[in-house]
Amino acid sequence: MPEDGGDRLTIALCGDLMIGRGIDQVLPDPCPPHLHERYVRDARDYVELAERASGPLARPVGLDYPWGDALGELSSFAPEAFVVNLETALTRCEDAWPHKGINYRASPENARMLREADVTCCALANNHVLDWGHGGLRDTLATLDALGVLHAGAGTTREEAEAPAAITLAGGGRLLVHSFATGSSGVPEEWAAADARPGVALLPDLSEETCRRVVERMHRHRRPGDLVIASIHWGGTWGYALAPRQRAFAHALVSEGGVDVVHGHSSHHPQGIEIHRGRLVVYGCGDLLNDYEGIGGHERFRAELGVLLLATLDRAHGTLLRLVMSPTRIARLQVTRAGPKDTRWLSEMLHREGRDLGTSAVRTDDGRIELRARGVAEGRALADGGEP
Repeated sequence: MPEDGGDRLTIALCGDLMIGRGIDQVLPDPCPPHLHERYVRDARDYVELAERASGPLARPVGLDYPWGDALGELSSFAPEAFVVNLETALTRCEDAWPHKGINYRASPENARMLREADVTCCALANNHVLDWGHGGLRDTLATLDALGVLHAGAGTTREEAEAPAAITLAGGGRLLVHSFATGSSGVPEEWAAADARPGVALLPDLSEETCRRVVERMHRHRRPGDLVIASIHWGGTWGYALAPRQRAFAHALVSEGGVDVVHGHSSHHPQGIEIHRGRLVVYGCGDLLNDYEGIGGHERFRAELGVLLLATLDRAHGTLLRLVMSPTRIARLQVTRAGPKDTRWLSEMLHREGRDLGTSAVRTDDGRIELRARGVAEGRALADGGEP
């Protein structure tokens, strides 16, 4: 059901894509399995945990395997761009960042899985992209370049890290993806890119002054006809409460910076979604893919459940026309379609968490979830733009 036309643009978004450790190990060309974690020293242990939870899987799997049912959803909607938060270094480098605790990496050969889903752009400003040091970051950038996958949020200098990825759109114009992170998501201060130091685009805080500098940077890159995504790695990994400063920062990006989509991530589960001045604000996308299967703790957040977001925008104005969420469940290290009970749980959670944000979530007859703005007639809720 492709949505694009002369006046519409459909983009796919997801939160954390964590393809290291166990997922890397089941793909054809894994990195050496040794880890530097406190309790787990072999990445293959994460595969065994997943198999105990959901059943055995034949190894190696194909490069398309981890995407599972997401491939069908992407094919159905045919988005013009697919933007992900890649929380894995693509490297065989052995220079693990000292005392980091958890170091995610997948081999450059296995990174070819990104092409299986036609990933357009990877946001890299997060707390895992330098897990294997500056050498691992350089390998990651080179690997993505070789694959033809755009990236933003990390670079060999501050200028590179702060530059947006520019996606050329059919019919003219560009989709600019700016990627940055905050310390609240676990990014060490030493990871901040400098004039002569590789690193990530790290925001010192979410103050009005920081927002002003970010907005100025965005204006320098934007041309007439461009649409803009601000991809932000922020906040903790568990919990639904949104910091007031996060909301204020997101609102300012839209109101003052002209941002069309705020793509927030870091939480391992989806959070509430907002429409501000007709623009989509996602505070936490959750994880689309990880290797946490079989690990106990935080069960009430149902971290195995997630959403693949498919947003249709007004191409001329950037306002949100429709947001469809494909409910997903991670099983056997693969993205699978969530069943009816899990879809109900997700929709009820999004409905509950959207209450104070002015949105609601409804299940559709095809097993998906759609966003609605509260207090506006169905069918006009998103297309009209404005505050809900």
